[in-house]
Amino acid sequence: MDFDAIFIIIGLGLFEMITSIDNAVINAEVLSTVSQKMRRLFLTWGIFFAVFVMRGLLPLIIVMLSHPGIGLAEAITFSAEESAIESSSSVLLIAGGVFLVFVFLNWLFMEPKAYGLGIERRLQDFNVWFYAVVSVFLAALVWFAADKDGMMAFGAVLGSTIFFIVHGFRLNAEKMEQEMMHKKGMSDWSKIFYLEAIDASFSIDGVIGAFAFTMSVPLIILGNGLGAIAVRQLTVANIDRIKKYKYLKHGAMYSILILGAVMIAESFGWHAPSWLSPLAAIAVMGYFFRRSVKEMGA
Repeated sequence: MDFDAIFIIIGLGLFEMITSIDNAVINAEVLSTVSQKMRRLFLTWGIFFAVFVMRGLLPLIIVMLSHPGIGLAEAITFSAEESAIESSSSVLLIAGGVFLVFVFLNWLFMEPKAYGLGIERRLQDFNVWFYAVVSVFLAALVWFAADKDGMMAFGAVLGSTIFFIVHGFRLNAEKMEQEMMHKKGMSDWSKIFYLEAIDASFSIDGVIGAFAFTMSVPLIILGNGLGAIAVRQLTVANIDRIKKYKYLKHGAMYSILILGAVMIAESFGWHAPSWLSPLAAIAVMGYFFRRSVKEMGA
């Protein structure tokens, strides 16, 4: 394994960890209401599901969708050949890029947060503009994509569709979390199964963003899998301390913006160096981690 591959795996692992912080917080809060036996089950079989099923299967599903007509076995063969995926990557890249940019804009305009940058406070005062901004952005992108390739235009619309479906599931997950915390009579098994469903929705950001790092599915599975394992351990080990780093999610969101922009640019033919995405993501996450540490020490 060469240095570039190691660098990509490290970047993917960190990106998966940071983008999964909200998921880890939900897990920790719900797990505090179940038995010790069920917590251990969540960490053992739960890791198997999170890493080998979700982080392993989802990249292959994305490869299948970007190559209509191939089955799972062929997707596994394709996944080992980075050049095969790159041959029809423009639709995959623009769909993933739109999804990630929408995730960032939703966070920037709509979600309550500690303000890491001055512009965040001003934009949140105009949160109703979120829908106008994403609509104009999508319309402009589809216009330019259609001029290049009709399937790329479809990919841009598909990315926005995936965002709103996933966003709806997450809003429902927040509501269900409150019910699981306070509703009596819900079994521990029900809570564990629901946590796995929530994890599935949160895994989508990390897997789609991973294609901005590399088109090598084995590297994506390895990097995201290691990050998912680390998040599971943090869930029960030290989540209260993690929550004190108030700008960690900022690092994840600005990384998502950069990765989304890289994916869209690459879909139009720009070739980013292999080190650019992991280096940018690590640098942004490192900056906001340092700001969090300073805030804690203030």
